[in-house]
Amino acid sequence: MPGRAAALPFLLAPLAQPVKQAIAAQVSAIFNDRSRGEAPVMRRPDGLFGPSSVAWRVHGDVTSMMVGGIAGLLLQMLHPAVLAGVWDHSNFRADMHGRLRRTARFIAITTYGGREEAEALITRIRRIHDQVRGQLPDGTPYAANDPALLAWVHVTEATSFLDGWRRYAEPEMSLADQDRYFAEMAQVAEALGAAPVPRSRMEAQRLIAAMRPDLRCDARTREVAALILNRPAPHPLAEPLQTLTMQAAIDLLPDWARRLHGLPAPGLRLPLIRAGTRGIARTLRWSFERPARRSPAQG
Repeated sequence: MPGRAAALPFLLAPLAQPVKQAIAAQVSAIFNDRSRGEAPVMRRPDGLFGPSSVAWRVHGDVTSMMVGGIAGLLLQMLHPAVLAGVWDHSNFRADMHGRLRRTARFIAITTYGGREEAEALITRIRRIHDQVRGQLPDGTPYAANDPALLAWVHVTEATSFLDGWRRYAEPEMSLADQDRYFAEMAQVAEALGAAPVPRSRMEAQRLIAAMRPDLRCDARTREVAALILNRPAPHPLAEPLQTLTMQAAIDLLPDWARRLHGLPAPGLRLPLIRAGTRGIARTLRWSFERPARRSPAQG
């Protein structure tokens, strides 16, 4: 019996590889629209950051990035001018998945793509922002290229990605590495025109605190949040994963932001949400374990 037990992993190994490939293919399809000719983003050492960066480490974990990405969106939309830009200039109702996919692809290209590719994409996004302007319901003008609005989008996104990584991948991450992450991501934010841009966790916390008096939740905020949290999964088999991801994202929000949204606290479900999300994270990391490891957004 001991000899048979020792041989079991070798017998199961041929079965594991097809399972890993199937999971990896399903997850990669979420981030890459093959119908539009999108090719996976391959890791290149000549990009904005490089293999030794904290950004490469943080952005390569699909579970923490999905949880952090949703939490970041829920934070961003609490600013009425950021919400108005989406409301007035986006087809988010008909193509929420496409919008989320484009955001993920922007992160993948600016993190892992070559410098020329990343800078070209940043330039294109700046041109798009120049066209996004309008008025809030109370008549206040807004513009997507407003440095302060860009700073809010950046700080909420970076903070949420980092918090997701710390909760579901590296709980003991040093403060020095956290500060390095903000300093690295400042390159992208400044290139997009954001100001002020935090370069440490403390600076990020101060910026969020300074912006809180401008935040609010109204009927439009609740509608967009509901579309994000209740959107259909891209595949029926992904429904449990998506439901758990949304619950984990709500849990990742600061208490004040969750209350402002009117979202319930996880309560007794909290241990199950976190344990389930950690289980999914381990499974997805296993599915992408290869000699030259890639992130799901990279194919």
